[in-house]
Amino acid sequence: MDFSFGAEDEELRTRARAWLTEHLVGPYADARGLGGPGSEHEGVGARRAWERELGRGGWIGQGWEAEGYGNRRLSLTGQVVWAEEYAALRAPGRVGHIGENLLAPTLIAYGSPEQQGRFLPGIARGEELWCQGYSEPGAGSDLAGIRTTAVREPRPGTGGPFRVTGQKIWTSLARDADWCFVLARTETGSRRHHGLSFLLVRMDQPGRVDVRPIRQMSGTSEFNEVFFDGAVAAEVVGGEGNGWTVAMGLLAFERGVSTLVQQIGFAAELERVLAAHVAAGAAPGAADGDPVLRERLVRQWAELRTMRWNALRTLGTTADAGAPSVAKLLWGGWHRRLGELAVAVRGAAASAGPAPWAPGLPYERGLDEEQRLFLFTRADTIYGGSDEIQRNIIAERVLGLPKEPS
Repeated sequence: MDFSFGAEDEELRTRARAWLTEHLVGPYADARGLGGPGSEHEGVGARRAWERELGRGGWIGQGWEAEGYGNRRLSLTGQVVWAEEYAALRAPGRVGHIGENLLAPTLIAYGSPEQQGRFLPGIARGEELWCQGYSEPGAGSDLAGIRTTAVREPRPGTGGPFRVTGQKIWTSLARDADWCFVLARTETGSRRHHGLSFLLVRMDQPGRVDVRPIRQMSGTSEFNEVFFDGAVAAEVVGGEGNGWTVAMGLLAFERGVSTLVQQIGFAAELERVLAAHVAAGAAPGAADGDPVLRERLVRQWAELRTMRWNALRTLGTTADAGAPSVAKLLWGGWHRRLGELAVAVRGAAASAGPAPWAPGLPYERGLDEEQRLFLFTRADTIYGGSDEIQRNIIAERVLGLPKEPS
């Protein structure tokens, strides 16, 4: 397979690098390298302003199957080129990726023209941020078991908006989001994937939407639990009762170029771990002489290359229904092993923080990047669909094996 880029891609690379170099100045330069999984608390204000800067440059919505919203459409390889340059210059971690990469393609596929005209421009301009309301305390990996309900407000004629009541959990970026797309049960007495609707809920509803941060082992709180108490849902996407179809369609967009972007960040983390391994070699009793550790580092590098080639191979294809689950299995385990390596290469020194901690100081002040990486990646094989669920999907929906007994 040929994974090389063409002349148009290389021309785009030059233009993208020039634009990023010109605009990554001032507060945006200070925000370089901030944000991303495990560090979403860093530089939120500057990163939100940077989102609007990207919107003015037309760099949001490159992969949308629609144009006319100020977005410049790029080919799949062009999107990869942009992502590579973005990562190479350590541009700020995106805060608008949920709206751009999940909701927008879903609206284009299932939404009405009015919904597309209402919500896509705000996403393309970087002005409206979104979060995802899927998981619940009793329905994480088993999404069909959700209990959040939505009841249509009675009004003369066609009826009024839905009122949403329930709880969502593990909601990333909920504190900063303007909107949330919520999967809720709109048919009384319905079970499993029947009777669900895909609703759009504004977060700024005092007394009706309550966001509570969940403190993690790493000391940060990018995950949240969200409580809805009669919150108004402005829109229903795909029609009432068709929420399961829309929700599954959205999850299918979590692959392709977005997977490659994620891997670029993984490569930067691996480079830091390798640098830490080299630096630790000069310390007394260093672990760099351990052949098993060296083999683990080499294997980590080789697996990352393999994941990249696999993502490029499946880029733009729709036939393989198991591709998203395979990708999740690969990167979840890989990233968790990287977190373990991040502390292993430092030996006993990894058990101590870089600075003294005292009562009253934020817990995360006593952790360095490698320690935060280790703690955060313990969740990689759980969130976004646990490894067990991904294997069930592959077995039942791709290989056609019998379902597990209920």
